Amino acid sequence: MVQYMDNKNSGFNMWNANRAATQQKKSPFSGFLWWTLVFVAAWWLVGVFMSPQQSAQTSVTTLTTADLSSVPVSSAASDKITASIQGLRISDVVLSDYTVSPDSEDNVVLLGSENNFIEVGLLSTGTTAPVSTTVWNQTGSSYTWRNSDGVEFVRTVTPDGYTITITDTVTNRSGHDVAIAPYARIMRDNDMKSASGVASGAIAYVNSDTESIPWAKLDKKSYAYSTTTGFAGFADQYWETVVSIDANDQTIRVKKSDDKYSTDSAAAAIPVANGATATITTNIFTGPRDQTILDSIESKIPGISETIDYGWFWFLAQPMLWVLNGIHHIVMNYGIAIIIMTILLRLLMWPLTRKSYVSMAAMQKMQPEMQRIQKLYANDKMRLQMEMMKLYQTHKTSPMSGCLPMLIQIPIFFALYKALLVSVQMRNAHFLWISDLSAMDPYFILPILMGATMFLQQRLQSPKLSAGNTNDIAAQTQRMMRWMPILFTVMFAWMPAGLVLYWTVSNIFSIIQMQIIKRKSK
Repeated sequence: MVQYMDNKNSGFNMWNANRAATQQKKSPFSGFLWWTLVFVAAWWLVGVFMSPQQSAQTSVTTLTTADLSSVPVSSAASDKITASIQGLRISDVVLSDYTVSPDSEDNVVLLGSENNFIEVGLLSTGTTAPVSTTVWNQTGSSYTWRNSDGVEFVRTVTPDGYTITITDTVTNRSGHDVAIAPYARIMRDNDMKSASGVASGAIAYVNSDTESIPWAKLDKKSYAYSTTTGFAGFADQYWETVVSIDANDQTIRVKKSDDKYSTDSAAAAIPVANGATATITTNIFTGPRDQTILDSIESKIPGISETIDYGWFWFLAQPMLWVLNGIHHIVMNYGIAIIIMTILLRLLMWPLTRKSYVSMAAMQKMQPEMQRIQKLYANDKMRLQMEMMKLYQTHKTSPMSGCLPMLIQIPIFFALYKALLVSVQMRNAHFLWISDLSAMDPYFILPILMGATMFLQQRLQSPKLSAGNTNDIAAQTQRMMRWMPILFTVMFAWMPAGLVLYWTVSNIFSIIQMQIIKRKSK
């Protein structure tokens, strides 16, 4: 084994030599072009395959519109929300901490359109349960109704932050046993469009797994799930509304009926003996998709902290978002926070970046010697490969070493892209002329600046071509690379301004790093 590995004429070394020679012919900068193409292709694939696949189920019962004109309207409020209550239904949820736009004083309203609501009710066997048109007797936050059989229903509505807890107490004085089955329903329009790459539609937590169903799939199919415990609801880019019944053996259905979308959850019936009392609790969350907030209510609604999709690189996106929010708490501006985090990331990658730049500089110095070897051994491929390997070993470099920082930046880029898209903190976050870092730059200043810095970075990295190699592969690659800043400028023009800010600052910092390394290497 040792003799084989040390043998200079071994198949292993011959293979390496052949590969190295091939890479040399393509120029070190062709690798950068290759990975750029991979980057663009990956970007497209992420957009196509962002949402998980679901299994189709048969349609469920049709929803009907109830006449609630005779049902009085009351309200429930916490320090975060104000909601309207009409019978079994909750709607018009006003988020006190969020406005419609940076320049607006109007607060965000969830379920504010006609026939958009949350309905929490009971189905009964052996007696009559209240329905959506039932008129309750209200005393503070408690609602009471008694049917003709002597069964009393008492409902308590308790808002707390972005959650609303509904506690139903059923006391049976009918003279016979009855059974009560809790159900919950959310009905809404597809009235809020999310950015590309963000799952928007129905969500369900089923058997410890989160199911995401985009609007487009709901337009074609209905879905049904059986689970021990769970919840169902709807999620947009920044907002989420879910209902969780604190009961076992649930059936969850998600569908479109006419022009409305609905989620229905129903639990197994609970027997209530004559003279006995049963209590059923249902928790509602309606508010921002803020990871900190969702984590804080995990005890009330198990699984809700997992409803935000951070993409393939979630293990990078979540820490980056945590760091970004931490920096924001200090500097109080997300644009400045992005700049600081970008610099920190570049400093962390400094050893790899320095090694890459040194390797690229060495490759540039090797160009005359490479050309000499190519001409000298043009008819002896085997000798050419061996001489090229010796040259790389002498200079302690590799054609692929310059691509390593690019490979590392790709997952960082996608992770930050996802983090910025799903972060409600980015919404309406201003920076200089930009009023919303989660949206595109309205004046295209940042994309143009990014393209300009990318062009300058490219010029500094590109080798100086001699008169004798203006038509070889290296020269052709260099001419192709001149178009990359234009391509990236167009592609980044419609991306979130926060992401373009990150890339621009990264380019500027790379240019500074290159100048420092060049001066030290002289």
